[in-house]
Amino acid sequence: MKHQKVKYKWFGVGDINGFFGLMFDNIAVLSFLAGTLILGFKFPADVVYTRMIPGTTFGVLFGDLVYTWMAFRLAKKSGSTAVTAMPLGLDTPSTIGLAITVLGPAFIALKQAGETAENAAIMTWHIGMATMVMIGVLKVIMSFGGNWVQRVVPRAGLLGSLAGVGLALIGFIPLVDIFGLPVVGMLSLGLMLYTLVARASLPGNIPGILVAIAVGTILYHLSQFWVPDAQTAQAYIKPVLQFHFGLPLPSLDFIDGISPALKFLPIAIPFAILTVVGGINVTESARVAGDDYSARGILLTEALATLVSGICGGVAQSCPYIGHPAYKRMGARAGYTVLTAIFIGLGGIFGYVSMILELIPRAVLAPILVFISLEIVGQAFLNCPARHIPAVIFAIFPTVSRLLAIHLENPEIVPIQNLEHLVSKVGVALPEALVIIALGNGFILTGMLWGSFLAEMIDHRLRVCSVYLAILAIFSFFGIIHSAFPDGNVYFPWSLTGTARLIPYEFGQSYLLLAMMMFFLSFTKRVKEQAPSVGA
Repeated sequence: MKHQKVKYKWFGVGDINGFFGLMFDNIAVLSFLAGTLILGFKFPADVVYTRMIPGTTFGVLFGDLVYTWMAFRLAKKSGSTAVTAMPLGLDTPSTIGLAITVLGPAFIALKQAGETAENAAIMTWHIGMATMVMIGVLKVIMSFGGNWVQRVVPRAGLLGSLAGVGLALIGFIPLVDIFGLPVVGMLSLGLMLYTLVARASLPGNIPGILVAIAVGTILYHLSQFWVPDAQTAQAYIKPVLQFHFGLPLPSLDFIDGISPALKFLPIAIPFAILTVVGGINVTESARVAGDDYSARGILLTEALATLVSGICGGVAQSCPYIGHPAYKRMGARAGYTVLTAIFIGLGGIFGYVSMILELIPRAVLAPILVFISLEIVGQAFLNCPARHIPAVIFAIFPTVSRLLAIHLENPEIVPIQNLEHLVSKVGVALPEALVIIALGNGFILTGMLWGSFLAEMIDHRLRVCSVYLAILAIFSFFGIIHSAFPDGNVYFPWSLTGTARLIPYEFGQSYLLLAMMMFFLSFTKRVKEQAPSVGA
C-alpha cells in the first residue's frame, strides 16, 4: 500500500525540550563517569578527558544519527508526519557500574603492581576499550536472538538485577553527592522531582531540567562568596575552564586489554544482555505510541554504536532510552536526536563537554540519576507479575552487598590487596567480610540468576528452577560469581588457600543441594496441584 507523499515535520518546538532532556541525561552519566574515576580513584584527568570521553561520546553521535535516519525512513514508509526518533544515549547502569567495579579497581590493581599512575591509566583505558568491543560483538550476535533471551529468562531476573543497580549504585551514590552540598543539591533535586516525578509545569513551560541545573550551578559558584561555614567553602572546587581536545580515531589498542578484561566478563555480559532486552522493550513501547520500528534495526544500531565507541576509545556502552513515548508526548520528532548527536559527539571531540563537567557540580547533575533510579526500580515492579515481586526484591540483594563491599574496602572506593588488610582496617571478622565480598562479586549475574530461580519456584516450575540453581553452583565454584578474591577474579577452587577456599566449596554445595531438592520436589503431586495460573 502506497502512502500519499507528505513532508515529514522533523523539527519543532518539542525538539528543544527533548534535546535538553536527552542531552543532560548524557551529561549526567558522563559527569559520574569522570567524577568516579578522577575524584574517587584519582585517575589522571587528561586520560579521561582526551582519550575516554571522545570515544564514548562518538558512540552517541553515531547511534543518534542512525536513529535519526531511521525516523526519516519510517516517516517515508508510514506516511506519518509525527514520527519521533528513538532516543539513544549512554547506558546509565553499566556506565556507573563498570566505572566502580571494572575501571577503578583495574587502575588501582595496576598501580599496586608497580605501574605509574599514567601507565596504569592508559592500560585501564585499553581494558575499558576491550570490554566495550566484547560487549559490542555480543550485542551484535544477540540482536538476532534477543527475543529468545527475553522469553527464556524471567522478567523478575532481568529487571530485578537492574533494579539493584538502580537502587544501590545509580540512586544511593548520587544521594551522597546531593547531601554533600545540600543547599545546592536539594534545590536541584526538588525542582527535578517537581517536573519529572510530580509532572508539574513551571511557569511559562520552562524546561524543568534546564532550570534545575542552571539554578543549582549558579548557586554553587556564588557559594564561594557567601559560604556559611568552612566546610562548604572547602567543598567548592574552582572549575578548570579549558577545552580538552581528543580525536576518537579507530585503534587496535583494545587488543592489549582483552586478556585482563576477560575476568570482568561476569560483570560486563549481564549489562549487555540487559540493554538488549531493554532495547526490545523500548521498541515495543515506541510501537504502542505509534512508531513501528524494527526491533532488530534498533538493537543492531545500539550494538554497532557500542562497538564503534570501543574501537575509538570509548569505555561506556550506549543504548536506546526508555523515554520514547515521553519525547513523543512533548512533541519531539527527529530534531532532538540530531541536536544531541552533534552536541554530545562534537563536545567530546572538541572538549567543551569536559569543560561543562568541570563547570556543573555533581550535586546538581546527581538528581537526574536519582530520577533514573526511581524509574528503573519502579519499572521492575510495574512490569513484572505481582506474584514475582519477591523475586524482584531478592534479585536486588547482591548489588546491596557489592555496595557494602565497596565501602568496607575503603570509604574513598579504593580496593584492597587482601582480606586480612580489610579485617584489620574495619574490624570485621574474616568470615563475615569474606561473605560480604563474595556475595557482591558478579552481582549483576547473581541478581539475574537469583531472581530467575525464585520466579520459577513461585510458578512451581521446579525443574527449571533447579537448572538455574545448578548454574549458580557451577558459576560460584569457579568464582564467576561469588569470587573469594576482592578483585572478583575467577579461579580453580583447589588452587585457593586459607579461609577463602571455603567459599567455592560451601557456596557451590549449597546451590547444588538446593537444586537437587527442587528437582525431586518437582515430581510431587502437590506441587503440580498448587501451581499458580499464568495470569495470576
